[in-house]
Amino acid sequence: METVKKRSDCPLSGSLDVFGDKWSLLIIRDLMFGNKCTYNDFLKSEEGIATNILATRLRGLEENGLIEKSAHPDSKAKILYRLTQKGMDLLPIIMEVYIWADKYMTIPADIKATIKEAKKDKDKFVKQLTKELKAK
Repeated sequence: METVKKRSDCPLSGSLDVFGDKWSLLIIRDLMFGNKCTYNDFLKSEEGIATNILATRLRGLEENGLIEKSAHPDSKAKILYRLTQKGMDLLPIIMEVYIWADKYMTIPADIKATIKEAKKDKDKFVKQLTKELKAK
């Protein structure tokens, strides 16, 4: 990803330069909640990302330190992607977006159940999921 010229010194603006496009947070979501970790896994997401966009977003997320890649243990042709600590640190933000969506949108029952669980004790939920992500 090319070095992006900062639009301003606003922290929100700078953060959006890193992960605020249409696809990056969905890739992060898939790594967090979707048990997806390969290029083909991301292509199968229901939003239907194009291959060129996916390649660009993965490269940008890696260059910004939100994800890292490694060799696949079963196939030399595949690469595994995983969140770095910097990427995992987006979990509380993503959960707040989910909670907001639960309030204003109709969402699937399985996601609603996850949100309900997270709302009971947000810190505990984040710590547990972060522990699980680190173990992957």
